[in-house]
Amino acid sequence: MNKKGLAILMRTRMRPTNDSSHLARSPLANMVNQTVNGSQSSSGAQKLNASSNTKRDLEVVSESMHSAISMSKIEVLDSVLSDFSEGYFSLCYENRQKLLVQLAKEYDLNRTQVRDLIKQYLGLELPGTGSDNADSEEEASLSAFYRIERNLRHALKPMYEVLFERLNTHPGGLKFLSILRADILSILAEDNLASLRALDSYLKEKLSTWLSPAALELHQITWDDPASLLEKIVAYEAVHPISNLIDLKRRLGVGRRCFGYFHPAIPGEPLIFIEAALMKDLAQSVQEVLWDVPPIPECEATCALFYSISSTQPGLSGINLGKFLIKRVITLVRKDMPHISTFATLSPIPGYMQWLLSKLASQSKLAEGEDMPNTSADRSGSTFWENILEPEEERELTDAFGEFTTGKNSMEVMLNLLTSANHEWTKSDKLLSVLKPPLMRLCARYLLQEKKRGKALDFVANFHLQNGAMVERINWMADRSDKGLHQSGGIMVNYVYRLGNIEDYSQSYFSTGHIHTSNELSR
Repeated sequence: MNKKGLAILMRTRMRPTNDSSHLARSPLANMVNQTVNGSQSSSGAQKLNASSNTKRDLEVVSESMHSAISMSKIEVLDSVLSDFSEGYFSLCYENRQKLLVQLAKEYDLNRTQVRDLIKQYLGLELPGTGSDNADSEEEASLSAFYRIERNLRHALKPMYEVLFERLNTHPGGLKFLSILRADILSILAEDNLASLRALDSYLKEKLSTWLSPAALELHQITWDDPASLLEKIVAYEAVHPISNLIDLKRRLGVGRRCFGYFHPAIPGEPLIFIEAALMKDLAQSVQEVLWDVPPIPECEATCALFYSISSTQPGLSGINLGKFLIKRVITLVRKDMPHISTFATLSPIPGYMQWLLSKLASQSKLAEGEDMPNTSADRSGSTFWENILEPEEERELTDAFGEFTTGKNSMEVMLNLLTSANHEWTKSDKLLSVLKPPLMRLCARYLLQEKKRGKALDFVANFHLQNGAMVERINWMADRSDKGLHQSGGIMVNYVYRLGNIEDYSQSYFSTGHIHTSNELSR
């Protein structure tokens, strides 16, 4: 093993284990564990002192935050911003929560001033056309409008904008802001405060501006990159975990590509990265991509298959960097490899089983509660009844699975099978053959018809569809890992980016929610 491999392995093994505490749920947990643990004491008096110190620490950080916002002396501003960020890292979860709520409430915009300006604005008499021949009275009226509008724009900016702007230009400040937002999101998940929501929305808007495509650098990640970068790829891979160094080297080797978006203010750390396999045809299973088939000579490839895209910064949630990354990677691969004509994905369907099991459970209870007949054809008169299974599917389920599970109706039988321990249903050819038709049909329905606010219910589907992809094919038993079976019953989907239609498909999806799909899948 070379030094690079040893460094990655050692650092990976040293990564701390998960903790269910509040502190561990925060992105800063690993940074502050020592501080928190160091403050623990078995003595009651020491605990009291630690509590007093913690309170004093919060007050000190609060004061440095106020100075960072209000200070006008530019020459000492960097020192104050450093004090604030270092102090923030030293706080426990509860005190970070208190500090962020204070920031959201006490440094919000001045609504009294906004109301006064609006009243002044409404009290002005509308000017004329503003032509070149306007008289002096009309010019004075326009000047009053411009003045109040300028003051109103200024008043509508919250005071915490100053902190964000200053941190963005401070060394390490952009990374700190992403950590800050990750903590805000963590707090909002527990307590949905309106002021904190406004703070999050404002910071998200700022980050979106600062992380525009023009500010990002695209870099192909290879085995020759520093070990510190490759370690991050291992740690942040979110779709198909990297099992060992051989797996990592394969993903960065012949027939494979990995690209990441970097920002100059966060050196050595990808904000998001995407992995692709160069293949002859669309893959139907993740095993084809990761393990089973040796990579073909790159000159024979006609398809670039994106099989994993991972965001590394929880604080950038909701900022669609992936849209720009995919399109730039497609452009780069087309330029370097003109023989690649198909750009597609092999994607998970993370919400499918949750949706399906919920449907089966609710309809099974409905059938039981209303004492309905066993076949869906006889239940059509019920107001809330939904035809989850076709009559033929119901008969096959009830006839074939008496020896495997119990259930008062076909939906309960299917529900019991799909929730069996250790996914026992996947170990029987008979069960697989009978479950395949309804699971595939319902998966197509889930992807193409189930909507939320007019868009695809599945968030991965929504991501690719808004980027201009179409739904090409769903693949049976494409991911037999525990995660794949738990999320989607092992089913995966191919989205295809048709180069001449990407913008049209994206626009129609945004405007009407229309999902473009292959004829085969529609049937």
